[in-house]
Amino acid sequence: MNKFKSFINTTFLGGLLILLPLIILIIVFNGFYGFIAQNIRPFTQILIETARLSEFLASLLSVFFILGLSFLTGLIVKTRFGNIAYNIVEENILKRIPGFRIIKGTVAQIFGAEKNLFLGVALVRIFGNETLMTAFITETHSDGSFTVFVPSGPAPTAGFIYHLKAEYVHPVNYSIELSMKTIISLGAGSDDIYNEYKKTLAK
Repeated sequence: MNKFKSFINTTFLGGLLILLPLIILIIVFNGFYGFIAQNIRPFTQILIETARLSEFLASLLSVFFILGLSFLTGLIVKTRFGNIAYNIVEENILKRIPGFRIIKGTVAQIFGAEKNLFLGVALVRIFGNETLMTAFITETHSDGSFTVFVPSGPAPTAGFIYHLKAEYVHPVNYSIELSMKTIISLGAGSDDIYNEYKKTLAK
């Protein structure tokens, strides 16, 4: 009986270890697809009305169009003239748009193009109680307080900026890149961050 129960448990666990990452991946991609589809709806609607395409095919073509446009933009910016032109536009227009720097920096952080956007990782108590949130430290201030960015999963470029007293911020010794992955995977893999937090309490 014990062998049968052990067989059932190990089989179930083995299946769960295979299926759960796939389910999480589907949820993440579904979230990204929903976010993109919502924001490209005007372009998708034009394709549906003019080319008489299905909504799915129109959305797919819109995504490919954005990817192609991104590639073309990258090629242009790689040229000397394109790089100079982009820097002028960025300094004089884009950086004056509220939120542009944090969004650009977060995207660069995700794709490894920038390493120093955040000063570190922390678990923060936004509400002053025992509720903890994963945050990235963006500034430290002379009075010991912090400015942190709390992203929302699965799209870490969206979130909120908080200015908190030091008592509500618990810096942890954990990789920014790995922390970003826990945001994208809806919290999966946060055990290591929490263990680092417990180590700070034990000191």
